[in-house]
Amino acid sequence: MSTTLGVHTVTFASATADENFSTVDLRNYDGHKDEVNCCAFSPDMEILVTGSDDGRVRVWNAVTGHMVCKLKGHEGAIKSVAITTDSKYFASAAFDGKVIIWRTRDAEIVHILSGHCRSVEAIAFSPDCQMLCSGSWDNTAIVWNVERGIAVYIMNGHRNMVQCCAFSYDMKYLATGSWDHTVRIWPLHHDKDSDIVKVLTGHTSNVHSVAFSRQGMLGSASWDKTVRLWNPRNGHLLHILKGHDGWVQAVTFSTDSTQVASSSDDETVRLWDIVSGECIKVMEAKTERAHFCTFTSGGALVACGAAPVTAPIPVKTSGP
Repeated sequence: MSTTLGVHTVTFASATADENFSTVDLRNYDGHKDEVNCCAFSPDMEILVTGSDDGRVRVWNAVTGHMVCKLKGHEGAIKSVAITTDSKYFASAAFDGKVIIWRTRDAEIVHILSGHCRSVEAIAFSPDCQMLCSGSWDNTAIVWNVERGIAVYIMNGHRNMVQCCAFSYDMKYLATGSWDHTVRIWPLHHDKDSDIVKVLTGHTSNVHSVAFSRQGMLGSASWDKTVRLWNPRNGHLLHILKGHDGWVQAVTFSTDSTQVASSSDDETVRLWDIVSGECIKVMEAKTERAHFCTFTSGGALVACGAAPVTAPIPVKTSGP
C-alpha cells in the first residue's frame, strides 16, 4: 500500500480485542529522514518494514521498536512494502518504477523486477507466497513469480493509476483498485483479456485500498469516504459503509471474517459488522490521520497514523 503516514515517525496503536477494544498500547518508530509512505507487518507481528520519501527501506523489531537494518536499493521514494505470509521475503516498490524482493534473514536482494514504466504505487504477495502483484502509475498491474523473478501476467484495463491490489485467500482472484474509481476482479486461472474480468463501479473517487476476507468477501475503501463490500464471484454489491468524514485510506477484515475495519483521514478507525453493514465502534486517535489498519491472529486491531501522539486513544461505541 502507498500513502503518506507522517513525517519521519510512524506511530502504531494496538487495541486489544476485549469487549470494547479499549486496551490500547502506543509505539513510535523513529528514524526516517523524510515522510513515511508505507508499512507492513509480518503475520506474527514481530517484523515491521517501512518505506519513506528518503528512499530507504527500514526493517524493525516490532516488539522492541529497535531498527534492525536500513536498506538502499531504489532511486526515489519508497511507495509500498509487503511481507510474505511465511516471512521468508519482503518487497519494496518505488518511484523509480522498480520492485525489489529482499530475503528477510540477511536483507539481501533476491530479485529486481523491472516492467513498469512509471512509479509503482502498490505491491502485495499472494497467500501461498508464490506470486507478487504490483500496481503502477502506468495504469497496469503485473503479477510476478516470486522465485523466478519474472512477469506472469500483465493486467491492462484500468484508465488511471493502480493504487492497490490484493489476492483472495483461495487464490482464485486478484483485485485491483484504481484512481479511475473502479475495482477490477481478475480470475487467476483464465485468460486475463476475457470478459470474465469483472469491473465493479459505484465509487465516486479514487479507490485506495482493497482486501479479501478469509471467507471470500471483498472490501474496497475510497476517497469518496465510503467502504463497499462485494461478492467477488458475481460482482454484486453487498453493503455501502458510510460514516467517515474523510478519505478512507485502508480496509481490513477480522480473522474470523465477522467484522471489517476501516481507517480514515478523519482520525478514526471504524469497526463494522459485515452482515448488517452497521458501524459497531469508533476509535478516535490523537494523530493527524489514520492510514493503516490490520487485525492480528490473536484478534487485536493495529492502526497507525502520523506522529506526534500526545494523548491516549479513547474508544467509544458508535450508534447507527
